[in-house]
Amino acid sequence: MCVRMNSLAKTGAILLAVTVVFCAATFSSAPKKTKKKPAAPKKDDPQHILDRLPKGTIIERDIVYATNGDRKMLLDVYRPKSDKPLPLVIWIHGGAWDWGSKDRSNPIVEMVGRGYAVSGINYTKSREEIFPAVINDCRAAVSFLRFNAKRFNLDPNRFGAAGESAGGHLTALLATVGDTKEFIKHPITKKASSAIQAASPWSGPTDFLKLNDFKCTQNYANKRSAPSRLLGASIKAVPEKCRQANPITYISTGDPPCFIVHGDKDFCVPLNQSELLHAALKKAGVPSTLYIPKGGNHGFSKGQTPRKEIVEKVMEFFDSQFKKDVKKEAS
Repeated sequence: MCVRMNSLAKTGAILLAVTVVFCAATFSSAPKKTKKKPAAPKKDDPQHILDRLPKGTIIERDIVYATNGDRKMLLDVYRPKSDKPLPLVIWIHGGAWDWGSKDRSNPIVEMVGRGYAVSGINYTKSREEIFPAVINDCRAAVSFLRFNAKRFNLDPNRFGAAGESAGGHLTALLATVGDTKEFIKHPITKKASSAIQAASPWSGPTDFLKLNDFKCTQNYANKRSAPSRLLGASIKAVPEKCRQANPITYISTGDPPCFIVHGDKDFCVPLNQSELLHAALKKAGVPSTLYIPKGGNHGFSKGQTPRKEIVEKVMEFFDSQFKKDVKKEAS
């Protein structure tokens, strides 16, 4: 554990450069084999996250929250000094469920300056193990943080999550399975609740078999598409697995409020995915807002609304949920 005393201010341009996830790199089909040796992937550098932390932030990194065989699942916690327990927001990175890490980006890390603890988590990639390994991990991460709430000075009744693209899917799934007995593989998940009290999924798939209903950059039924690789077969061949992976499957009245973000020019994960989630939540009586930045593409590098403004609206949503007098008890 360390306290960062001299963090450097970075411009919004740096944030954009490291957080934008382009469709071609995220949800596109796996590349075909060629004779050329592929270049080694660029190592994720957490420094761009650390440099944006306010002075005096308490930093705890690479904490093991669960194991999958020989693989250690890691998370980070960034928090301000405080005499009172802090609300927590967990960031779940994107990357087609197959690449990226907690060190790649964390657009909500500025929430530390608003009196929040912020966590970034790693999870099992689809090339390592197919679904449901990834959501088993995410549930374990929430349980681990709640089980260790005193250690990290967290308020266990004010846990939220946000994520983009594949991370948006996992955020929505966390929000809807919190009151179920599904995906409880890791022992820690049986020791503390993995429920969250607020969620902000960005541009995430929510109904796999309806991904091709609207204009897309690819055929998602292809066995090399990201959702198919996640499930281990073409999505058309495994409808029951699709149902199991769809956040919409688990929606119930007691689910937490959601602030869904999706651009209307996203042809990687079409807008209909967030519209379907929003409609299903509203039908069940769950508070839900669908925010659609005009012209927004996948990753929000284009459009009429700057990404910084989108992030601000997300932070305001968590303020509205976690800075109220009445707190919702963790189920």
